[in-house]
Amino acid sequence: MSSIWKKLQSADSITPALRDEIIREYGVRGKKALDALIGGNVRKYLDFFVVTGTSGEYVVEDDFCTCSGFCFRKGECSHIIAVRIAIAMNWYETVPFWYQDRLACE
Repeated sequence: MSSIWKKLQSADSITPALRDEIIREYGVRGKKALDALIGGNVRKYLDFFVVTGTSGEYVVEDDFCTCSGFCFRKGECSHIIAVRIAIAMNWYETVPFWYQDRLACE
């Protein structure tokens, strides 16, 4: 586990120094992940985490994301990073129903 994740687990908030460290480690993806968190765009449903990005909602489960960046680049996208930070800091909205049921109703 990198030192960033240890620091996040013990932090009460994201300090400017911690923010800078995340951006140094992950670049633009780290900045987008932090923006999603600060914007309140990370939600935990009963079945998945969902991150609202600039062009839609993306389902994140473990090391998988439904965004095109993850699918085409085969790497850790900003949505996955946002969920990891959210879990480490317990910083997400909890939604008490199944996300897949929401999709069935649309």
